[in-house]
Amino acid sequence: MTSKSIPNAYEYLSWPEIKNIASNKRSTIIWPFGAVEQHGPHLPLATDSIFIEEIINAVLQLMPEDIPLKKIPTQYIGFSPEHSGFQGTITLSSGLLTSMIVEIGKQISNIGFKRLILLNAHGGQISLLNTAARELRSVTPNLNVFPCFLWSGVKGLDKVLTKSELENGLHASLAETSLMMSLKPQLVGEERPCEGIPKNTPNGWSLEGDAPTAWFTEDISESGVIGDSRGANLELGNNLKKLLIDHWYKLIIGLMSSDWPS
Repeated sequence: MTSKSIPNAYEYLSWPEIKNIASNKRSTIIWPFGAVEQHGPHLPLATDSIFIEEIINAVLQLMPEDIPLKKIPTQYIGFSPEHSGFQGTITLSSGLLTSMIVEIGKQISNIGFKRLILLNAHGGQISLLNTAARELRSVTPNLNVFPCFLWSGVKGLDKVLTKSELENGLHASLAETSLMMSLKPQLVGEERPCEGIPKNTPNGWSLEGDAPTAWFTEDISESGVIGDSRGANLELGNNLKKLLIDHWYKLIIGLMSSDWPS
């Protein structure tokens, strides 16, 4: 009889296995967050959710089997009111999503886990998850909470992406289209819109940045794309996938090798 392999997915474990893992002083849960929202005429609604699942699953495959790190199911539906003008988008209210994070986070803490990583791939809910993390921490002082964004801090993006994409590629543009070509090419359509790039913006202001505006996609784009998806290609997608996997592996294995921030 062969010994049972311990899966990375929390929901595939038994309660004694969870009890044992949670007792470790470095026990950590990853909770991936995506969205179900329009991504132009050429990408699926679940684009952000697919990205976060594929990248974190690849990262977990690189981890030692005995590491006290497990992933709970991805939260597919997020906070996406900015895309509600397009068919197919499903969004939760900010209050409901925050309440859900707090409720589930409290249970994770009660089970005995010491750290919770909220790993998010949807740019429209970055600030919301930051707020939810603070609210959760206020009621679970023994649980350290890390609200993280998939694309933040990834070294090398400026070497593989164009200046225009880095400045204006906010949604379903060059980077996202190329990455989906690498991860799920069968889900990528033929169209390559170029739309929604701001013009005549007052100095210092932008859609997102130091002085942003609460934009809705329908205000600036008929296709749902914000940026230029032309030129998307598999090579770029493969490079982006590698950068993301390498970045998050290094970050997470570093965290798991320490007691920080305790």
